[in-house]
Amino acid sequence: MGQDRPGNLPAEATSFVGRSREVALAREMLSRTRLLTLTGPGGIGKTRLALRLADQVKRSFPDGVWLVELAATEDEEAVVHTVLSALGCDNDGGRPPMTVLADHLRKRRLLLVLDTCEHVLLRCATLTRALLQASPGLRVIATSRQALGVGGEGVVPVPALAVPDPSGRQGGRSSGEAVQLFMERAAAVLGDPATTAVDAFTAAQICHRLEGIPLAVEMAAARLRVLSCQQILERLDDRFALLTGGCSGGLPRQRTLQATLDWSFELCTPQEQLLWARVSVFPGGFDLDAVEAVCAFGDLARRDVLDVLTGLADKSVVVREDHQPCARYRMLDTVRQYGRLRLSEEHDEKTLRRRHRDHFRGLVLRAQQEWFTSRQAAWSERLYCERPNLRTAMNFCLSAGGEAEAGLEMAAALWSHRLGAGSLSEERHWLERALASTDAPSQSRAKALWADGWLALLCGEPDAAHIRVAESRAHALQLKDPLTAAQAAQLEGLAALFADDFTRAVPALEAALDRFGPCGELGDVWATMFLLGLACCLDGDDRAADLGERCLALCEAHGAKWSRPYALWLLGLHRWLRQDTEQAVRLLRDGLRTISPAHNRLAFAQCLEVLAWVRAHDGHHAEAAELLGAAQSAWQTVGATLPGVGRLLHHRTACEEMLGSRLGETRFTALRRAGAALAIDQALARALGRGQEPAADDPESPSAAVGLTLREREVVELLAQGLPDKEIAARLVISPRTAEGHVQRILRKLAFTSRVQVATWFRG
Repeated sequence: MGQDRPGNLPAEATSFVGRSREVALAREMLSRTRLLTLTGPGGIGKTRLALRLADQVKRSFPDGVWLVELAATEDEEAVVHTVLSALGCDNDGGRPPMTVLADHLRKRRLLLVLDTCEHVLLRCATLTRALLQASPGLRVIATSRQALGVGGEGVVPVPALAVPDPSGRQGGRSSGEAVQLFMERAAAVLGDPATTAVDAFTAAQICHRLEGIPLAVEMAAARLRVLSCQQILERLDDRFALLTGGCSGGLPRQRTLQATLDWSFELCTPQEQLLWARVSVFPGGFDLDAVEAVCAFGDLARRDVLDVLTGLADKSVVVREDHQPCARYRMLDTVRQYGRLRLSEEHDEKTLRRRHRDHFRGLVLRAQQEWFTSRQAAWSERLYCERPNLRTAMNFCLSAGGEAEAGLEMAAALWSHRLGAGSLSEERHWLERALASTDAPSQSRAKALWADGWLALLCGEPDAAHIRVAESRAHALQLKDPLTAAQAAQLEGLAALFADDFTRAVPALEAALDRFGPCGELGDVWATMFLLGLACCLDGDDRAADLGERCLALCEAHGAKWSRPYALWLLGLHRWLRQDTEQAVRLLRDGLRTISPAHNRLAFAQCLEVLAWVRAHDGHHAEAAELLGAAQSAWQTVGATLPGVGRLLHHRTACEEMLGSRLGETRFTALRRAGAALAIDQALARALGRGQEPAADDPESPSAAVGLTLREREVVELLAQGLPDKEIAARLVISPRTAEGHVQRILRKLAFTSRVQVATWFRG
């Protein structure tokens, strides 16, 4: 950094990557406050951000920008002397140092950067408050793991660098800040020509695992001197041994990742250290209730948890997440792993894991009891958020001795949640493990067999489902339990329904409905009524409409918003089969309006599917083709086979044949691929008629058919001419990297794997 005014800002030794949003926010806040504190955990980049900010605003301070490095200042009383030294002020020894400092700053207009304040926080706060009162022209930027607590202080939490979405779906210019940092540091380690040997995808995985913590990313890149990217990735489970060797000229705590976190740990009170270790049992986010239930025992009382958790949040060990209706917290994975290292020093780790399991088992069972109530949607969202914790709790049940029955109970209770979360294969994994862990007869085992039978049918495995039907029937006879008998009858009816055997399905479901009445929960009654209504609908039984209306009325009466779209889907399907397409569209769109697609993916897929059939029947062929593609994508996300029930598969095939005939196979395929590429919110908007009609209604515009942007259409035309990325870039006056990005997005939208396919498609 050039110096054209007084000050002591150091020159940047390495490139500054990203942070444009944070720099802009900090500059804006510094214009409104005289004290700005950048907070965040160790290694997050607070100092680099402060120096970049100071350099950008230095012209506003005629008396300079002055950096005060406090990391090596151990004695709080020495803070004022460190500031004097950084400013180059000589103390004559006859006056108090604070007086000398205040006099020096009184009439000056300068910016003071107090770096690393956390270990001398109280003294820094006292000093800053006094100096701001004595020196009207003074402004201060502080970096600290927690705010100074001075009146008028502005605080900017410094986040990690943006990391790519491991699924490859995240867009946005900033999605690769951490990868950019890794690649630039790799170039410094290996030399610019050698960076071509760095695998960008593996580098992105490394950055994702390290959550964009700049210090960790830089230390990982430094290991390229002796390891490949793949070797670094494989060793990240032991990251504290791997990530060493920071700048040799830096402080000792900056030379290893563990030393950085040791520094933070030592600044915590004993109770904060204990809670840091204990909350590491949570693999993802958590709330206050969970911390109190799981972590408050022994030396940590429940009444103290809130204050101790607040201390950890103040010190940037835990981060609050924006979430409604109650706050949630999380730790960076590196911070959590450090806590696990400290937890291993305790003798109560198994006790902690069991308390964690007990809390989330209780949560799951409470959700099951309140499933068919006005809390249904809230429970669906809550359980979706708790997926990492539920996996950890299930794994404990199936790996610790004597816990299998609890695992069966949890897995069976979660089955309906998985219908919404799109995790059918994962749920079957847990059910199969739990069922294999014990063969003792019980209601929990009976329900697990029943749930696995349901999911086997939805996943297109009728043979596995028939095994579960037989096991459920045998279990019911063994237990002589009315609820188990009702479940077995319902599963038998469902299996027959999927096989289009209505002569068996309808009586079995009627028997199940009669049995659930006196002994089952309302949700069991509703689900059985729904299945009976579907069987009647597909079999042409006149009771279908009445059963559908009764299902809808139950949802309305009990506020069961998650179940409501299924009832509307059933009624919409019934109206379509009766040729009442106007009413069918109204009912299906009503169902879609009440769906939260992220938490009810099966209902979303079902409504999209039948709506596509209806729109095709009404002559909206291009729209129907896109909706069919969106439905196909939704089915894949759920992990279920396309509509599943045999009679419904017949209607899907008939719709495809009609659209292929009316649109032509090439155009129909392109439109369906375009629909499959739509994001969930885009698919929902298209289904509700909120988006524009697809441009594919113009047969002369194949590029428009898949939702390509104007620029992407230009790229397609040049691809069709056989031009490489460099020539495409030259023609369009863009960079080769931008051209390459356009090509990759085009391939994804078209679901192609080569440029030749794009050219052939465009010409055809």
